Amino acid sequence: MTEDVTDATRNPALVELRARIRAGWDDFSPAVRGVCRSLSAITPERLLYMSAQELGAEAKTSNATVIRTLQGLGYSGLAELKGMVAAPFTSHIPPEERARQRVESTGGDLAKVWNTVVTESVDRIELLRSKFAPEGYELAVRLLVEARRIWAYGWGASYVAAEQLALKLRRMGRHARSIQSTGFRLADDLIDLEAGEVVVVFVPGRLPNEVEVLLERARTVGAKCVLVSDELVDEIGDDVTVALYAPNTPTGMTAEPLTAIVLADALAQAVAANDRERTVEASHQLTALREQLGFRGKSKRNGH
Repeated sequence: MTEDVTDATRNPALVELRARIRAGWDDFSPAVRGVCRSLSAITPERLLYMSAQELGAEAKTSNATVIRTLQGLGYSGLAELKGMVAAPFTSHIPPEERARQRVESTGGDLAKVWNTVVTESVDRIELLRSKFAPEGYELAVRLLVEARRIWAYGWGASYVAAEQLALKLRRMGRHARSIQSTGFRLADDLIDLEAGEVVVVFVPGRLPNEVEVLLERARTVGAKCVLVSDELVDEIGDDVTVALYAPNTPTGMTAEPLTAIVLADALAQAVAANDRERTVEASHQLTALREQLGFRGKSKRNGH
């Protein structure tokens, strides 16, 4: 097997990929070797924007063979490999350069834009499913059920997931609030944090100072912490009560909080299932309040 090591030496994930290929080369079938040749020759920039189907076409095989090859190499699928390859880009490639790569990767083809976005969304959710840790999920649900009050903090775009979780929990009769403060304003929020409460922190990649301060404050007052992240699960997972993995976007093509929102929904629905009477009563009160505000259920005009 021959390979161009130029890009591999710049990207640790490709170094690891090619090492795995070399280790298993003698046992590979011709079809798997074809996939491995394509993977070895590809640049990290190009790999990020390729689908399993495109890789299969390049290797003259099926996308199913591409997935089986990746799984044989120790990856759950293409999404996991892309996530590992993408990690250095977030810190070393300027945002404007990453934006240029995204735009150029589709060539302005609207069908390709659609397929790329949908495929990456599905791949990320499948990766979320494959990395699901029942013990961590069950612990997180138990913490939320037993919490006197729940805080949801979202860094940057991840505030969408934090607000989604807090809103659903409030509609279930739980004491929950979301915050997205940064800088000095965050201190005004954190001063209210107390023992017996739970903070759910949504932060995908790098560890900002605000999150470090939040986690330290939680430890100081005796509050529990649930971390929802990608790279930080390994980096600071031992510093929180429980860490849940939510794969980030490797390209920026799909919404950063996509998998975090799915995970937030799963947490909220588990809390609801744990106390159905409370959830139903809260729904009844919410409906009564909406009716007082002028909402009368189905509209006679449009049927909604």
